Amino acid sequence: MADTPTNELRVRLVTPVRTLVEACAASVELPAKNGYMEVLYGHAPLLSELGAGDVRIHGVTGNDAAAEQIYNVNWGFVEVLPDRVTILANDALKPEEIDVSRANQQLDQGHKLWNEAGDSEEAYDHALAVIAEAESKIATAAEKH
Repeated sequence: MADTPTNELRVRLVTPVRTLVEACAASVELPAKNGYMEVLYGHAPLLSELGAGDVRIHGVTGNDAAAEQIYNVNWGFVEVLPDRVTILANDALKPEEIDVSRANQQLDQGHKLWNEAGDSEEAYDHALAVIAEAESKIATAAEKH
């Protein structure tokens, strides 16, 4: 990336298999483990675990850039520095890449896991993670329509 214009964040979204975004933007909303947060230029340094949900990149600049870009992410980490945001996601999809029927199957599987969890707290946590991931994909796909 070239020099970052004043008051813009350098944003990078990567997964183990691809880089989805390398751009400058005004702000980034992302799903931290305990809720959504928004990052603006000058934010205090932070390292946080990601949950399942949408990364929304606002005010993207550059060639053929949309005013807002949306990516559904599932788990990972985010590093925030005053002038940049690096998102390391286990999985990330553009809304048009989401297979809704597969996400619905994943949701059904999550509910099945929940019902079979018994007394195991770990099993409930795993079921909740599967359900949260599926619900976030379904919501992201529905929003594009």
